[in-house]
Amino acid sequence: MKKIFIAATLALSIAGAAFAEESAKAPAAAPAAAAAPAAQGAAPAATAAAPGAAAQKSAVAAPAPAPAEKKHELKTNRTITIGLFAVIIAITMGVVVWAAKQTKTAADFYAAGGGITGTQNGWAIAGDYMSAASFLGISGLISLYGYDGFMYSVGWLVAYITVLLIVAEPCRNAGKYTLGDILSFRTSPKPVRAFAAISTVAVSTFYLTAQMVGAGKLMALLVGIPYKMSIIGVGILMVGYVVFGGMTATTWVQIIKAGLLMSGAILLSILVMAKAGFNPVGFFDIIVNNPNIQDHVSKLVLKDGVILSGIDAGQRFLEPGLYMKNPLDQISLGMALVFGTAGMPHILMRFFTVPTAQAARKSVIIAMFIIGGFYVLTTLLGFGAAINITPQAITAVDAGGNMATLMLAQVMGADIAPIIGDLFLAFLCAVAFATILAVVSGLVLAASAAIAHDIYVNVIKDGHADQHEQVFAARVTSFVVGACGIMIGIAAEKQNVAHLVALAFAVASSGNLPVVVLSLFWRKFNTAGVISGLVVGTVCSIALVLVSPNMTYPKVVAGGAKKVVAALEKKQAALPAGATLTEKDTKALAKARVDAQQDGTSLVGLDKPLFTLKNPGIVSIPLGFLAAIIGALAFPSRRSEEMFDEVYVRQNTGIGMAKAVDH
Repeated sequence: MKKIFIAATLALSIAGAAFAEESAKAPAAAPAAAAAPAAQGAAPAATAAAPGAAAQKSAVAAPAPAPAEKKHELKTNRTITIGLFAVIIAITMGVVVWAAKQTKTAADFYAAGGGITGTQNGWAIAGDYMSAASFLGISGLISLYGYDGFMYSVGWLVAYITVLLIVAEPCRNAGKYTLGDILSFRTSPKPVRAFAAISTVAVSTFYLTAQMVGAGKLMALLVGIPYKMSIIGVGILMVGYVVFGGMTATTWVQIIKAGLLMSGAILLSILVMAKAGFNPVGFFDIIVNNPNIQDHVSKLVLKDGVILSGIDAGQRFLEPGLYMKNPLDQISLGMALVFGTAGMPHILMRFFTVPTAQAARKSVIIAMFIIGGFYVLTTLLGFGAAINITPQAITAVDAGGNMATLMLAQVMGADIAPIIGDLFLAFLCAVAFATILAVVSGLVLAASAAIAHDIYVNVIKDGHADQHEQVFAARVTSFVVGACGIMIGIAAEKQNVAHLVALAFAVASSGNLPVVVLSLFWRKFNTAGVISGLVVGTVCSIALVLVSPNMTYPKVVAGGAKKVVAALEKKQAALPAGATLTEKDTKALAKARVDAQQDGTSLVGLDKPLFTLKNPGIVSIPLGFLAAIIGALAFPSRRSEEMFDEVYVRQNTGIGMAKAVDH
């Protein structure tokens, strides 16, 4: 039965894609949500000078000549692209068939029986962590804003130092399958598991929705598959991975995806550096002296009342402040990334899959090297796209820059041969698809584990459920969570969901991390502290995001649009008789006139943001810790204090952990 279902799913996926190729005639909309991850931050204080640029910098730079704007279209060869999609689906479905035979107990389903090696888990963590937003969004930000885009990748890499030093080994030793297992050991298990499950589902839902909407928009743009069909296809595949293969299948899908992603990034980076003669200094000199980059930067800084041109403008591309302008927002973003990663449920679950604490540490170190290497490569790809594609051409395809890497792949490959460009683009499109599948599978598994293991088995059944019943509950829950993810993704098609990534990291850093750390390391921590920390951290972070600039404020949009209309109408009036605005300015004017008519309020009824930072971490993380500490001190528990010694021994020795299963 399982094999029949899997074969049918594969056939439906391929048939659906082929049908879409014939039926999708209308041009697809640019993706809105596979964009830059988390929230925008602020510029760091330090500046980064380009090698060799200081000597060339003049006191008054001559205006750069108006660059000839390159025309680039992102058009995939659908036959090749869909063929590669089918190959990846076939390989991963083969993994599911194999994993389904290995998955017999709850430990197999949730934690792969603890039989994943440190090396395998390191690759899986990297695959779970390097989302499509990282792959496409960060390189896109770098291609448009230079240094500031690179700061995102630094935040995500540094985050794993927190994971390595604080949570990896203790969580592996003290837990079993979920966040609730860690928190409930020396507290009242039922209320703690219930609140932990709610937090886990909230974080997973926020992150899952953003990934699903991004998947739909990405597939619509790249392959022409209609949005709803894309969402349903991704949903069916992720449900198949989780329901039948559990953690074993999810792990290997993540490993395959990480390998493909690194291979594509390395190959593309080699092509970029080859064009610069493998000379890093020369590479940055090319950036500084590129007239298209200089023209792009001059327009960006003009918005702040600063006039730059020529080499000064090119140099500015390698310095902070083009994108992240508020120092507090930069600090808040950094806090959310560094602490939020250690509180992400799907990341915490990965440490229950290894047989020893040593393997847990090893997996984090390997993941750090892979992720670090990946983000270095995205830096090369972003700058390479700025040089070889131009920021103007990138924004013409997608204003957020999300297609920069894919456009670069097509151009770099086409320099060798046109068919190579098509193959390279199709390969990276397929990798982006595999990336989304791997991430959403991990999120569905985390959410279903919280509901099935924490709520059903331990709260409703009071821990009295045999292995067959536990596995059945886990599979049913995974199916329901996946179905809900599909429905939410379809419903959110026209919504701006970029703020949901900020919400996920804010809740993880403000609600989950404080209670995990205090549960593991503070003797006086107890049930009241867990519930207080989870509730206050979660509610505060969500509330602050809802009143932050992440939300859409129609009156603010209209006010900005009116300024654009006034500026362009003034420009039009200054033109000689018979002359007209450029096509780009004409479209911008038409759009601004429509936006200027907007009226209404935000989702929570506000005309403008109450909280000016885009990420609430700088406020909500301290509040989460403070609420947890006050709650624990206000309602002390002798039992929790007495059991701390046992928790301390478990987290340092691993006594009590289930024996690993070989796979």
